[in-house]
Amino acid sequence: MQTKVPSPIPRIIGHRGASRDAPENTLESFRLAWKQGAAGIEADFRLTADNRIVCMHDESTLRTTGVNLSIADSPLVELQALNAGRWKGPKWPSARIPLLDEVLAALPHGTWLYIEIKSGREIIAPLEKVLRGSKISPERIRLLSFSAPLITELKKHLPDWYSCWLCDYRLSLLKQTWSPSRDDVIETLRSCGADGLASANRGFLDRELVHTLKENGWEIHVWTVDRLADAEHLCEMGVDSIMTNRPGWLLQKLTMGTVLS
Repeated sequence: MQTKVPSPIPRIIGHRGASRDAPENTLESFRLAWKQGAAGIEADFRLTADNRIVCMHDESTLRTTGVNLSIADSPLVELQALNAGRWKGPKWPSARIPLLDEVLAALPHGTWLYIEIKSGREIIAPLEKVLRGSKISPERIRLLSFSAPLITELKKHLPDWYSCWLCDYRLSLLKQTWSPSRDDVIETLRSCGADGLASANRGFLDRELVHTLKENGWEIHVWTVDRLADAEHLCEMGVDSIMTNRPGWLLQKLTMGTVLS
């Protein structure tokens, strides 16, 4: 009788924190993710008008605060006066838009922070200042961006920090081909000097591609995974981390179940 060996569970990363349960990209959401056992959190960061780095996915604050302010055109004092939790329910009356400095200061020992950069290269100097001034080891940080040229710049200015290229894919139903192609992805990773791929959870990502990435020394992180079947499949493929809106639930399911290799 053949023994079935469970696949290792990769790092479970709270996507914008425990964002299914708490207001995304707030300290409240991050603390809940850590409480639920997440190995780390992923969060989005933008540069304010006064060159401070705040945690916000959208260009505007409208969706998560009800007040329409542009992050790039607003000073920190105006942004942090907004309520970023009320939209998620009365449990979050005091949630605010946090600074990157505050997120780094709150990061529990041994956990990871995935920093998705939403601004352009103008954020690099303030980012370098914050990261170098923090007590967090570069090994616990992952810098993520959809911009390959920005990845190249990050590697120049912050060579000790891991920078991963974010990529989503489109499937042509007529041709049954993905864009970008596998060759395009590999070439982009090589040309921009990325340390890994932060991939959308799509059918494009298969065991062969994961093997190729690992063979070339690249990490592979996958977003956004909220279904158990998808997570089990990714565990079997051997990805480095899974980003999810429900880290506590997914971790419990993966821990209780038998994920087969």
